[in-house]
Amino acid sequence: MMIKQIHIEGYRSIRELSLPLHPVNVLVGPNGCGKTNLYRALLLLSKAAKGEFASSIIYEGGMPLALWAGEKRHSDTKRTPRRIKLAVSFEELSYELHAGLTPKTPANTCFEFDPVFREEYVWLKAKRRQNNTLLTRKATSVWLTHADRKRYEYPVTLLPSESVLSQLQEPHLYPELFTLRELLLQWRFYHYFDTGPPAAVRQPQVGTLTPVLSHNGNDLAAALQTIIETGDESTLHEIIETAFPDSRLLILPNHGRFAIYLQKDGIRRPFEARELSDGTLRFLCLTAALLSPRPPSLLALNEPETSLHPDLLPALTLLIGHAAKYSQLFITTHSYSLAEVIADLCNTQPIILEMLDGETRWVNEPIAMNT
Repeated sequence: MMIKQIHIEGYRSIRELSLPLHPVNVLVGPNGCGKTNLYRALLLLSKAAKGEFASSIIYEGGMPLALWAGEKRHSDTKRTPRRIKLAVSFEELSYELHAGLTPKTPANTCFEFDPVFREEYVWLKAKRRQNNTLLTRKATSVWLTHADRKRYEYPVTLLPSESVLSQLQEPHLYPELFTLRELLLQWRFYHYFDTGPPAAVRQPQVGTLTPVLSHNGNDLAAALQTIIETGDESTLHEIIETAFPDSRLLILPNHGRFAIYLQKDGIRRPFEARELSDGTLRFLCLTAALLSPRPPSLLALNEPETSLHPDLLPALTLLIGHAAKYSQLFITTHSYSLAEVIADLCNTQPIILEMLDGETRWVNEPIAMNT
């Protein structure tokens, strides 16, 4: 199920922004324009369904730092947001959450930086009305529409920092809500792969069949071997040949552990993972993510060109074109040239972002783009 639109208010650099999404979405702009905040907003929606919304906000510094921090201008009639509002719309379903600050009460709490869910809604079709709303939450009061189309008060006591979606237990009673939750849970996000000297990706790894690369790439060897055995092996080797001419990828097992090697023509021994450059390992991680034998409905990449030599970008573009056949893509990048190439390949237009008057804005009109 493809995302049709996202709407964000009050989150970090984003005061208010709505974006229609397409099968392939490439967000491009300079450092500090807010690209990563849109990526994080989608990640937060997935984390809400998983029950990890609060911990994700805390890792960002807590709710006070997650709120939009721009200055109110005298000519501006809009009030300054004191809540985060995130909404996502699909063809048949829409989900919206509002999260605010923990109230200041006489009772002391050590969880003052936690977010508090103020409102949640799930509804059918485009516009929310009472007769098509499946979930309504106002603070701790929750009403759900059962499969019999009658509304009932939800009997489970929720923590203020918990999403209703994360606590649902009866799929037969709430089929649409479970469909939505499973959809959000299967989204995949890749931002940072640790490739430093002690990183797990450089060491032999315990491996099982791994159709989905972990978010940090620590199971890279097993994920690549899974593609070789159960996925698109020919495309994998084609990508490796494009990225590293006259080279072959080798995954060698040893008593349940898998090690990555790259054999180059003219070199008598293969290079071990611990000898490979950061850019080479990062590219292999992107390869495993984009050639997954179990593609997600949404695959989000935050600045995939980071640490990659420019010579690797054609192979990266081929990978993205392959993944676009099976998943909706959401990609942020600094590179205007990469954004143009992907857009041309996938028949779309880059989403150009700028920081204007202290907030992230979408630049609608086309502009000349130079590398």
